[in-house]
Amino acid sequence: MRKLTLLVIVLVAAFQIRVYADEGMWLLNLIGQVNMDEMTEMGLQLTAEQIYSINQASLKDAVGALDRGSCTGELISPDGLMLTNHHCGYGEIQYHSSVEHDYLKNGFWAMTRDEELPNEGKTITFLVRMEEITDQIIPELNEEMTQEERNTIIRSLSGAIVSKATEGNHYDARIRDMFNGNRFFLFISETFRDVRLVGAPPESIGKYGGDTDNWMWPRHSGDFSIFRVYTDPDGKPADYSPDNIPLKSKHYLPVSMKGYEKDDFTMVLGYPGRTDRYMTSWGIQELLDIIHPNRIHIRGIKQELQMEDMMTDEKVRLQYASKYSRSSNYWKYSIGQSKGLRRLNVVAKKQKQEEAFEAWANQSNDRRELYGNALQDIRMAVEGRKEIRNAMQYLEEVLFRGGMESAYFARNLRELERAMAQEEPDQEEIDAVAEDLKENSADFYKDYHPSTDKRVMAAMIKLLIEELDDQYLPANVLEVKTKYKGDVDKYVEKYFKKSFVPDQAKYFAFMDNPSLKVLRKDPAYKAALAASKYFEVRGKFAEFNESYVRGSRLYLKGLVEMYPEKDFYSDANSTMRMNYGVVGDYMARDAVLYTHYTTLGGVMEKEDPSNFEFIVTDKLKELYAKKDFGPYGEDGKLNVCFTSNNDITGGNSGSPVINARGELIGLAFDGNWEAMSGDVAFETELQKCINVDIRYVLFIIDKYAGAGHLIEEMKLVY
Repeated sequence: MRKLTLLVIVLVAAFQIRVYADEGMWLLNLIGQVNMDEMTEMGLQLTAEQIYSINQASLKDAVGALDRGSCTGELISPDGLMLTNHHCGYGEIQYHSSVEHDYLKNGFWAMTRDEELPNEGKTITFLVRMEEITDQIIPELNEEMTQEERNTIIRSLSGAIVSKATEGNHYDARIRDMFNGNRFFLFISETFRDVRLVGAPPESIGKYGGDTDNWMWPRHSGDFSIFRVYTDPDGKPADYSPDNIPLKSKHYLPVSMKGYEKDDFTMVLGYPGRTDRYMTSWGIQELLDIIHPNRIHIRGIKQELQMEDMMTDEKVRLQYASKYSRSSNYWKYSIGQSKGLRRLNVVAKKQKQEEAFEAWANQSNDRRELYGNALQDIRMAVEGRKEIRNAMQYLEEVLFRGGMESAYFARNLRELERAMAQEEPDQEEIDAVAEDLKENSADFYKDYHPSTDKRVMAAMIKLLIEELDDQYLPANVLEVKTKYKGDVDKYVEKYFKKSFVPDQAKYFAFMDNPSLKVLRKDPAYKAALAASKYFEVRGKFAEFNESYVRGSRLYLKGLVEMYPEKDFYSDANSTMRMNYGVVGDYMARDAVLYTHYTTLGGVMEKEDPSNFEFIVTDKLKELYAKKDFGPYGEDGKLNVCFTSNNDITGGNSGSPVINARGELIGLAFDGNWEAMSGDVAFETELQKCINVDIRYVLFIIDKYAGAGHLIEEMKLVY
């Protein structure tokens, strides 16, 4: 027993030692209780009220969630001018591009506000306030309830709380569980729906290094784009209208011209998407054995075929640029995280923590009764769902992530079938649905290339047949095995010959004279209906949720009780967070020390005219040769990017990097290759946040693009 107690003490101490200032994504309303003393010691000159306040303008009012959390943006002028990453605006830049006006290749700059480009569906959401409501929910729950019973009560209580919070105002409200369902918080927010593209550098700057440099350091990307937020004339959120006016910012970030030094304090505010820092060893093994290998394999095939077509046709390059970029980002992420998890031996580290937890739980009957089965529940769930997890991921990647584009698009035709299949069809309703489908098809066909879809679809069907048991195959894929005797190419040829969906002219002709019989026989529509197999498989996967969710909740609840001196933070879940650290370099591996900044000289050193990822424009080379950096350079150099040890993940892209005085010094846009395990295991010695230097952003706007009028809107601090 003495040895067991000693083991617990040693492991507790080891676990607590790993808590450093740079780890943690903290909820803003809690920082006054948890983080302010430490941040002040590190150099912060702001108060908690200046960071988060519901009574006066504060930093939180300048930082918003783009598109409900896919990225982060920050206000930098009193008139709603907003910065984010280039890759966060990539879809809009691509949407407005054509072969004649290639904004991806050449960049875009609105020289007047009338030239700013509207973007249907683009939104930014600002946090109004948040509060913990755990004491309104937890007392109504108990451990004898099933997960379904818990969820029913939580939904009922949440609905009443949300209704009260939004009564008489235009705000949105949502309740998010934190700490694996042990605590609950209410978020009140305001979403603006008229967000216009103002400026973006060419890909050769905004995406310099492409996939080769993605997730890597040293980095030389000017990863930024500029938008402006508009409101109705009364300052309220509104859909696009030429009568709308620029947002009057409650708070906007002053821009530092001073730069930074090594060990300077940094703070990042934003909307990190998802972390799983409390994931167990079985969850890590699932990543290594199933999730990452599948993503790497499936997307690798799709991307290779897409890239072949993109490299041979300029129109296809524009059509698939954004799709390819979205896919390849987490394809490479999976490669890096798999290597990192193995190199850093994360499974073994998690196992040690689990051993300590079990030893602690078994020290008393009360603990054993509450927490004794937590880890066993998780293990049994993860191990029991292996085959279903594998099948579900294959189906998701193929059916819903670009493996069958025309079939995925054909899902929209279900409403038309419903209208035509009524006992007494209403022709006016049918015509109205058909007209809507025609109007809403423009975006799809603009970025759709049938021959690319055809090649990818054939490869994906072959993959499903090779990798999955028949019980998991959609009906159209099973038909390939039976009716077509496994001849995928024959099926795909007939699909594209017989379906009206891949051909815009045929699609429009069908909508002008829709037929229920033709629709139901259409191969693309039949494939769209067959995709319901995914939801059937997902239902089987959900059968393991009860034990997994319960085990995860109790495991984290127990960890909090086990380490009473530790300040726990909740995993990221697309809610607003703050983290803090310092500017700094790092030792990547033996004898490899990376400095904390890169310069424009490094851009020139990497130039490779034969590689589209490393093209440098003549204008940029000319400015470099003349050292024409304006006030943005120093001592004949111009910094491009820098590293800090802030704790970020997906969704933080575009987040402001703020100095000790609350001034903007950069935009976060990536993590580093050596610490790709970070979403599930933060590595203090290696974890770095890669940021574009705000002075490089200003240099590109001013000296490169000649859009100095945008800088005149900002508050520059010297």
